[in-house]
Formats: sequence, structure tokens, C-alpha cells
Amino acid sequence: MSSGNRSEAVDVQKSYEVRTYGCQMNVHDSERLSGLLEDAGYVRAPEGSDGDADVVVFNTCAVRENADNKLYGNLGRLAPMKTRRPGMQIAVGGCLAQKDRDTIVKRAPWVDVVFGTHNIGKLPVLLERARVQEEAQIEIAESLEAFPSTLPTRRESAYAAWVSISVGCNNTCTFCIVPALRGREKDRRTGDILAEIEALVAEGVSEITLLGQNVNAYGSDIGDREAFSKLLRACGKIEGLERVRFTSPHPRDFTDDVIAAMAETPNVMPQLHMPMQSGSDRVLKAMRRSYRQERFLGIIEKVRAAMPDAAISTDIIVGFPGETEEDFEQTMHAVREARFANAFTFQYSKRPGTPAADMDGQIPKEVVQERYMRLSALQEQISWDENKKQVGRTLDVMVAEGEGRKDGATRRLSGRAPDNRLVHFTQPEQPVRPGDVVTVEITYAAPHHLLAEGAPLAVRPTRAGDAWEKRTTEAAAKPAGVMLGLPGIGAPDPLPAATAPACGIG
Repeated sequence: MSSGNRSEAVDVQKSYEVRTYGCQMNVHDSERLSGLLEDAGYVRAPEGSDGDADVVVFNTCAVRENADNKLYGNLGRLAPMKTRRPGMQIAVGGCLAQKDRDTIVKRAPWVDVVFGTHNIGKLPVLLERARVQEEAQIEIAESLEAFPSTLPTRRESAYAAWVSISVGCNNTCTFCIVPALRGREKDRRTGDILAEIEALVAEGVSEITLLGQNVNAYGSDIGDREAFSKLLRACGKIEGLERVRFTSPHPRDFTDDVIAAMAETPNVMPQLHMPMQSGSDRVLKAMRRSYRQERFLGIIEKVRAAMPDAAISTDIIVGFPGETEEDFEQTMHAVREARFANAFTFQYSKRPGTPAADMDGQIPKEVVQERYMRLSALQEQISWDENKKQVGRTLDVMVAEGEGRKDGATRRLSGRAPDNRLVHFTQPEQPVRPGDVVTVEITYAAPHHLLAEGAPLAVRPTRAGDAWEKRTTEAAAKPAGVMLGLPGIGAPDPLPAATAPACGIG
């Protein structure tokens, strides 16, 4: 039976759920998986369905030591549900699937499909094949079959979007397994990137985040060291594109032409997330990071000279094998010097398959925890001090959806400033939608957000707000059983989740 025959292959009422773990690349891949399933005739299960869908897809991450335990625990909870529901299917994809392959079906024989990071486009075909043949389908491609951006997409936001410019990574950081699972860097054609952005803007998107495992290495695959800065400048010429962000760059490839492009392109936001990982030269060498503290802080200095108001954030790993107290103090020194607006700090944990997992000098957990607490306290104070500098400033805030958990109770709305700081503000009298822009004056600063307590100074309806309203209206009009639900998130946050390193990005 052909998987392309929608009337035979998939009942229009069949629902799907995609559960995503890990970095922004996985989040973007899940948008593709959702798009593929909807293109094949499935409908998204309502929010909170908790496995009560005809197809449940796990898009996995292999970063943490216990990633497999978490996956098998979740699969185990679905096993009795699948027994009660003939025809239910379970698929496992992503980095853990790429790494473990046959192991998944051996440990969880009720899984129907296992697919890797390079062939996400095969999911509907594999599901149909598993249904017809009544046996698990395992297909792991060793190299990229098609650039993910060529696949259908169900984007989570109507007004902000990820745009992938490359996949894979050519670095060999000893704590990171990404190159082994995502492959070597493969760059997308600049014309294809710009065409996608232009199409998104035509649909109402006003903010895009350029995405890559090592985003500013873009061009290495085509032999142009200035390709990334040229891409940023080209984004500046797209009419209707209000905000451009990117994540995550690597200090090795962060050249002066990129800083100049950021400073001179009005719609490239004054925000930079650049992983430092450690402030110790000795630890950086053990990590196989190709820069040292002086080089990193020099980049920060140049960025601030070109963009004084830029908000700079980072990733830091505490307790890497062999880290001494002196090494840790070097990290603390670098944090004091850099004065990050925000830092995602992580306690080192072994990642199976990485060189660091087998290194001598693994640090006792209690030592790692104590250092982590000291670093977190330092960064918390710095974040608060840096946010206090925003008090009294007038900022244009793009209204977001789902950013403020207390908005309903406080009669406030939330959004992101140009530098990506989270701002809570008083709800204006006139209607305002996610994607619209509100001008506010900052009156209070906390370590992780800003507050504008007075009435907004101005409200600017946007095409992005129109796009959000159109999507929401169309979703609400869907008949029961085909409801796709409202968009689950607002503007895609370019920072990695605080619970795990960004899949080795940067």
C-alpha cells in the first residue's frame, strides 16, 4: 500500500503527539515531524493528551548520562496504553535513536519505528510500513538524506520562526557527542535560506532565529569565511523582517566581520549567546576548545565596543574531569570580567560515547555541587546588577505567548526586548496580540526579568499580530476531533533549556 495514498494510509481523525527533548535543533526537527504527519493526514492531539494519541513520537536527546533511562521510563508508561488501544503506534527518533539503534526495540519491543537524525523525512513511510508488515521498522541513515528545511513544517509560533542554516559540526569537543550523531557540518545554500525567510515574512513572521550546531562556522562547507556575516547583512535587506537572532556561535569562528555585521544591520538584535564552557585555559584544552580565556574575553570586549547595549549570555560546565579549585576560580574570574546578562550553568555529567566520560580525574558530586552553587550565586548577582541598568530605559517589546506564567493573575502581558530580556508589562487598554510591539518604560529589575509597571507608551499592531490572530481563529474554528490547538509557545527562545547543555551546540 502506498504511503502517499492519504485516504487509505491514514484516517483523517488519527491524532499524533510529538515529545521533544534536548536542544533547539531538536525543537526545530519536531516542527518538521509535526509538519510531515499533518501532511500525511494526521491531526495534532489536544494539549495534555499525555499519550492518548494514535501516534506518539519521541524526539530524543543523548546529552545526559541518564537520557536512555528517561526514554525507557516513558516508553514503559505507554506500554499498557498501547495494549488497550489496537492500532496505536510509537516512534523513537533523534540523537538517542541514532546512537542506540537496535537496542531500543530490544528493550521496548512495543516500539513500532526507530529513525535517526538524518532521515526524519521517512517517518510517515516507516509508520505505514510498520502497520502493514506488523513489525518494527528500524531505519538509521548514516548521512543526511535531505536538508530538513525542505520538509513540511508545523511551526509552533505564527510570528517567530527558526531557520536552519546548517546541520552537523566539525568540532571535536571531548564532552560532546553531537558530531558523531549529527555528522560533519553541511551548509545550506544562501539563496535557499533567504528564500525561506522571505516566504516566512510573507506569511506574517517578523522574527527569525538562524540555527546551526555551530552557526557562525557557516560557509566552511562552501569555502567562504565571511559567509555568515554576509548572510546577516542580507537578512537586513528583507522588508518586513524586524528581528534577526542566531544561535549558537563558537568563539573560534567569531570574527570581526560578524561583529561589524551585527552592529551595522538594524534588524540584527543586540544579543549574543556564546558558550564559554570554562574560564580555565587548562580545562579548555582538555575540552578541545580552540580558544583560551583571553581570546574569549577579547571577543566580549569587541562586541561591547561595537554594541554597548548588547546582552551577552553563555553556557558554563562546572566539574569537568580534572578541574581543580584553581581552574574553577579562573571560571569565576572570567564570569566577573564578562558580566553576562545570563549564564546557563551545568554540573558536568558523563555522556556515553564521549572522550570525557573515560577521562581520569572525575570530580566527586559533592564538590561539583558546591562549585555549581558558588557560580550560580555569583551569576545571579551579576544578572541582577546588569538588569538594574535597564531601569528607566524605554524599550520596544514584542508581545509573546506563554512567556509569563502569572500574566492572568497580575493583568500583565509579557514579551522580549530587542536584547532578548524578558519584560512583563501592564496590559494596555487597547487589544494587543502576540507579535505586536509595545513601547514601555522599565521601572523594576529582577535577576531574570524586567518590569514595566506604568501604562504602555505606545502599541503598534503588526502583520505578525495579524498572523497570530488568523491562526488562532482558524484553529478555534476546527471541528471537534480535528482541533490542532493554539500555538504552544511564543517567539522561539534562542537560549538553551536550563536543564541540559544545548546538545553540545557551540
